[in-house]
Amino acid sequence: MIRNLLYSLSPRRLLILNRYYRITQFYPFLKSTAYKAATIAAVFVLLLVSLEIFLLDFNLILNNLVNTYSPKIIYSVFLLSETFLGLVPPEMFIAWASKLEIPWGALFILATLSYIGGVISYFLGTRLFLIPSVKNHIENKIQKHIVNLRKWGGIFVFLGAVSPVPHSVVSLASGLIGYNFKNYLLWSLFRYFRFVIYAFVIFGIF
Repeated sequence: MIRNLLYSLSPRRLLILNRYYRITQFYPFLKSTAYKAATIAAVFVLLLVSLEIFLLDFNLILNNLVNTYSPKIIYSVFLLSETFLGLVPPEMFIAWASKLEIPWGALFILATLSYIGGVISYFLGTRLFLIPSVKNHIENKIQKHIVNLRKWGGIFVFLGAVSPVPHSVVSLASGLIGYNFKNYLLWSLFRYFRFVIYAFVIFGIF
C-alpha cells in the first residue's frame, strides 16, 4: 500500500498525470467548474439578501419551518432529494439548520444524509443494468457525466462532491459504469467539506 502511494506521488507519475489531464482537457473543465461554483454561490447569497431586504423575511420562514415540521420530516425530504438528482438545493437545508439549537450537529446529519443519498444513487446505477431500456435512457441523459467519469475517475467524483456538478448524478453514473466502490466512497467523503464551507457563509447570513 505504501509502495503504491509513493509511486502515485513520484515525479514521473505526476508528470504523466499532468500530461493526461492536459490532453483530456481536464484543466479547462476544472477552471470552468470553479467559475460556475463561485458564480452560483455569489448569486445564491445575493438572491437571499435581496429577497430578505425587499420581499421575504427568510428568518421568519425558516423559523416557521423549525416550528411546524419535525427534523425527521426535513431530513427525510433531504435524503430523497439527495438520492434523486438533487431536486432541492442543499443550501436551503443548510439555512434551515442554522435555526436549530445545535446547527453544526444538524449540518453533520445533513452532510451524512447527502453522502448516504449518493451511495443509494450509486447502487441504483448498478441495478439499472438489469433493465436495458431504462439503462439506455439514463445513459443518454447523463452521457456527458459518464464520459468525464471514465476520463478522470476519482477526480470527477471529487468534483461531484464539492462543486455544482450534481453529486447524485455523478454517483448514479459511477454505479452505471461499475466504478470501484471503495474509491467512490473515499472521494465522496469530500461532500462533508462542501457542507462545511457553505455553512460558514450561510450561518453568517442567518
